[in-house]
Amino acid sequence: MPAAPPPFPASEEPAAQVELLQLGPADDEPCLRADAARNRARLLEAAERLVAEHGASCLTMEAVAAAAGTGKGTVFRRFGDRTGLLMALLDHSEKKFQAALLSGPPPLGPGAPPVERLRAFGCALLRRTSDELDLLLAAEPGPDRRFTSAPRRFLRGHLGLLLREAVPDGDSELLAHTLMSAVDPALVHHLTKQCGMPLKRLETAWLDLVARVTRTAPE
Repeated sequence: MPAAPPPFPASEEPAAQVELLQLGPADDEPCLRADAARNRARLLEAAERLVAEHGASCLTMEAVAAAAGTGKGTVFRRFGDRTGLLMALLDHSEKKFQAALLSGPPPLGPGAPPVERLRAFGCALLRRTSDELDLLLAAEPGPDRRFTSAPRRFLRGHLGLLLREAVPDGDSELLAHTLMSAVDPALVHHLTKQCGMPLKRLETAWLDLVARVTRTAPE
């Protein structure tokens, strides 16, 4: 009889790290001075307008400053750089999605079996990615930060928790990486925009992937 395989190594992302994460800088809080908060809101409104009109790939700090009627230095002081500005634009929807996972209604939120939550997670994330694809691609971190950015760590950690429940004998950490690759914005762009696949096909493929990973019947 063959020897039992060695236990999988402990995850580097324990459950304690899966918590609501802040995307923007620490001073983007209600305690911000009223005039600073108004300036930030005006800059974000200008940036959102420019993204809607010209796409996120054309967004520049100079264009935002001109559209908001302020100096370029103000935009840099508020957001740091273009990536910081793009992340601030994504901040609201990211927090909303995180809150739905942590405390929203099932099956996306707590209260449903882990396999049902895995199914709901991928389908919801694919729809959100499709809706914000241009902005997500423009804000994509460089190779050195691609897998360590706070939003991606949160989503991967959440997947890891569900996988530890659904597949207790599996390597939940590496499986979470594998599942996250199926909803990567660059891949979604390639499949939907360049290959012309409907989003529904990607959702069906996600459900099939979850069924195979968890060894359960397809939904």
